[in-house]
Amino acid sequence: MAKKAKAKTRKPWGGRFSEATDSLVEAFSASVHFDQRLATYDVRGSIAHARMLGEVGIITKKEATAIERGLREILDEIEAGSFAFDPVLEDVHMNIEARLIDKLGDVGAKLHTARSRNDQVALDLRMFVKDAIGEMAAALRRLQSSLVAIAEANIEVVMPGYTHLQRGQLVLLAHHLLAYVEMFERDAERLADTLKRVDVMPLGACAVAGTSLPIDREMVARELGFSAVARNSVDAVSDRDFVVEYLADLAVIGVHLSRLGEEMVVWSSSEFGFITLGEAFCTGSSMLPQKRNPDVPELVRGHAGGLIGELVSVLTTMKGLPLSYNRDMQHDKLPVFRATDAALASLEVMARTVRSVRVNGDAVAGALEDDTVFAVDVAEYLVRRGVAFRRAHEIVGRIVAVAERKGSKLRELSLDELRRESDGFGSDVYDVFDVTRSLASKASAGSTAPAMVRREVRRWKRRLKDA
Repeated sequence: MAKKAKAKTRKPWGGRFSEATDSLVEAFSASVHFDQRLATYDVRGSIAHARMLGEVGIITKKEATAIERGLREILDEIEAGSFAFDPVLEDVHMNIEARLIDKLGDVGAKLHTARSRNDQVALDLRMFVKDAIGEMAAALRRLQSSLVAIAEANIEVVMPGYTHLQRGQLVLLAHHLLAYVEMFERDAERLADTLKRVDVMPLGACAVAGTSLPIDREMVARELGFSAVARNSVDAVSDRDFVVEYLADLAVIGVHLSRLGEEMVVWSSSEFGFITLGEAFCTGSSMLPQKRNPDVPELVRGHAGGLIGELVSVLTTMKGLPLSYNRDMQHDKLPVFRATDAALASLEVMARTVRSVRVNGDAVAGALEDDTVFAVDVAEYLVRRGVAFRRAHEIVGRIVAVAERKGSKLRELSLDELRRESDGFGSDVYDVFDVTRSLASKASAGSTAPAMVRREVRRWKRRLKDA
């Protein structure tokens, strides 16, 4: 049962109300328990706003200075952990403003001139996301550097390249790892592109229509390091595309991390044994004493679902909202905070886990005993001798079937057996079954040819060093 409304509590918006807010409604609608994370940004934005109000003469320079001093004192209290956030005041913005009024009286009450919580929260969240993008980009670089380091340290290791988790062709392990470097590079590019749309200053849009007061929005944008000012006041307070886009970027990062985590789990299994993870990045079993579990990549893999979910949450919130601001949009912040924390933690721990990896060369080499990984090389041998590729594909398929029936390797078939399927085979076909020759023959740009892979490793090292 809902509690009765208590005696009227004075709120900044309470002038037209004669009843106090129901205590259950206060608890239900309060966001300060999570949006206090925006406190630093709220103070920074308020200082810029106060300076602008003083500069254009809406308040005096003396009042602007007093407000800035008061805000800096409040920031000190917040950073020291002594600031008492009151859920009755609903959110971080009203808590800071109320404290400023306690300190300065009517001078503090002038701070909210020519702004609304609608544009204020949009500002704070944009500032948070701008900083988070910078942190995320740096974390991506650290993970890329870890992958490049392992690739370089194992530049000679050859492994089967898989499709459908079935052995396909020979590739260098380094080439396989650099595929993830490319994936994370696209993630960094997406974040950089998203930043262009985050880096738009909404303050001054006020509640929805702007203000009749002579504010200078460009000055505030310069003070806060924004590259542009929102051009439409309705859009400025209702837009959360930047949140959706940012969460989409993190969801893709999560998927990429999950794919890398999955391979680390598979490759470190007894069935594969390609790699061993450092003990500091594994856990044991409470029951099975022999276990060495790859919990870190498993947990990273699990976080991907949450990152996707945060994106879907905000998309679902926004899909039915009319313009402009609606209180539903209060639910944009927790997904941003949770996704930021999960993505950053996953990137950081994965970077360190990757550096702990030891490649088990013998196990990887053992996987090359299956010489069907040379099947395409055999087909291309026939192509070079004038056989159409589709015909060559069929011929080699039949040869593979012959070897399977005999329980032999492809290279163990006699020349007579090969020539029964095609007279295009000569005695030099057996040269195809050479690992070094096979890798070196990959002449197409972006292939696994050792010279190309070494060049890519050097390029990435330079690029990441300069980043």
